[in-house]
Amino acid sequence: MKKWTVDTAHSEIGFSVKHMMISKVKGSFTSYEATIEANEEDLQGALIDFKIDVDSINTKNKDRDAHLRSADFFDAEQFPHITFKANEIIKKADKYEMTGDLTMKGVTRPATFEVEYNGKATDPWGSEVVAFDVEGKVNRKDFGLTWNQALETGGVMVGEDIKITLAIEAKPAE
Repeated sequence: MKKWTVDTAHSEIGFSVKHMMISKVKGSFTSYEATIEANEEDLQGALIDFKIDVDSINTKNKDRDAHLRSADFFDAEQFPHITFKANEIIKKADKYEMTGDLTMKGVTRPATFEVEYNGKATDPWGSEVVAFDVEGKVNRKDFGLTWNQALETGGVMVGEDIKITLAIEAKPAE
């Protein structure tokens, strides 16, 4: 196994959630770190840890971002990080199923993500680079993110299911 460093300039942690039952709000976290120890060609047995800074949430709307940082949602002051630690990675055809402990707002629950290995390349400076796409879904209420508002037309302002996507590019750790 090799230690890898996530290249945050070429990676992204994103999410989307239903808004008013008819559209989606998308956002990302711009500050995070990861520890990855893996054989990129076979992720089974890999050690993967992510730590995301909640304050770095960005939905392209200052007021909404402030609301998401508040106690109504993530309570960033009391719970400044979202973390994920992989427990099991199983190869399923040409993808992997990664299950681990996801912690948000002080609540830890199991979460499962589909991981696709996109390949290996050499960058213009001669460094080896690998890339992965990761997708999963969690129910925000399972993590104590319960704020919502009923709509006059029926339904609610914010959906329960959060789709999480990661596009990861990594280089060997120095």
